[in-house]
Amino acid sequence: MEFFKIRRTIPFMRYALVFNIISLVTFLAAVGFLVFKGLNFSIEFTGGTVIEVGYQQSADVDAIRGALERGGYKAEVQNFGSSREVLIRMHLDKNQSSADLSQKVIQVLKEQDKTAELRRVEFVGPQVGRELAEYGALALLVTAAGIVLYLWLRFEWRFGLSAIIANLHDVVIILGFFAFFQWEFSLPVLAAVLAVLGYSVNESVVVFDRVRENFRKMRKASTAEVIDAAITGVISRTIITHLCTQMMVTTMLIFGGAALHYFALALTIGILFGIYSSVLVASPLVMWLGAKREQFIVPPKKKTGTGRDEHEGAVV
Repeated sequence: MEFFKIRRTIPFMRYALVFNIISLVTFLAAVGFLVFKGLNFSIEFTGGTVIEVGYQQSADVDAIRGALERGGYKAEVQNFGSSREVLIRMHLDKNQSSADLSQKVIQVLKEQDKTAELRRVEFVGPQVGRELAEYGALALLVTAAGIVLYLWLRFEWRFGLSAIIANLHDVVIILGFFAFFQWEFSLPVLAAVLAVLGYSVNESVVVFDRVRENFRKMRKASTAEVIDAAITGVISRTIITHLCTQMMVTTMLIFGGAALHYFALALTIGILFGIYSSVLVASPLVMWLGAKREQFIVPPKKKTGTGRDEHEGAVV
């Protein structure tokens, strides 16, 4: 499906070096933010208190969050079980107990609504946070290894290496944004990062598949010309796919509330940089690594008993 068709090939690879330098600078900046500022982890990773509060009528989550902010408390507030149940997640200060914090919180909430009732208080220890961080890093590593293996088997090792570098570039950029602005990094954000990793590789596969096809059709073209034609040929599909996806993510970003805000924000950053990396990071890397038409061609067969030659190889 195409909304428009570009008849002239756009010379993306002519500016490949410029784009790669921009990508490298952006990547190093993101790494610098991660090293010197670090991520603002949520209580799932650092430990904290979970407070469950019940109301006699439907709870206004935004009003509860506003009341806590006015009281000097930063908290995650969301409905839990029903519209009358609210779950509040908060960090614990040094030398502060969960019981003491919960009493102060319920006092603030009673001033805002007298029907507020404390139902449950739990402490989430930092040990749980370390386990979650380790499992999250392991999931990221396994996903990256699977992507490389898949692209290596489907195309060629140069394509697999280029794709994973480009996709990890997207992941580091997202983390760099969260480190620079000190946005809270929670489990939903981790899920968004893993989703972006899979989402970006899909675009890379589409471009690489067209590159392989063009190597068969454009036998006298250079590698740069083949890649330019491949990217130009999938632009319409790329715009449609990413635009539709971003429309759904924007809906979550605007109407999803605080619970989905950073999840949708991470996806938005990932989608925007996913387009850039698939076209202007992965594809130039394939060219720099020396991808050629001969790598996709089966060597010609030797002379048969009838004396005939197989002069033309087959594209794999």
